[in-house]
Amino acid sequence: MDLGAFSVSLAVKDIEASKAFYEKLGFTVLGGDMAQKWIVLKNGAHVVGLFQGMFEKNILTFNPGWDQAGKPLETFTDVRELQRRLKVLGVEFQAEADEKSTGPASFVVLDPDGNPILFDQHR
Repeated sequence: MDLGAFSVSLAVKDIEASKAFYEKLGFTVLGGDMAQKWIVLKNGAHVVGLFQGMFEKNILTFNPGWDQAGKPLETFTDVRELQRRLKVLGVEFQAEADEKSTGPASFVVLDPDGNPILFDQHR
């Protein structure tokens, strides 16, 4: 199963302080909107999203359709197909993508320890 780009999405208390900290670790801005209190940082193949006030817990994130640099892939497994495959395997969902839709969509599952995993397709 090709899940797309991987990143860790962190629920932060102070986006400015968190951005400054990760920049000290060598991360640079890949995208985002500081006015909306979210930013995506990259260091090599490592991607960290910082989100202030958007969710309660840290989230593992997969982006079908993107490579690790956030560039669109020519071919990829659509998020709805990933959802169908996981349902067959008995995975329970916290939120589901509309399987009749096309384009951007997302779904959320929890791992056995309650860690949220977001599958977020942007195209």
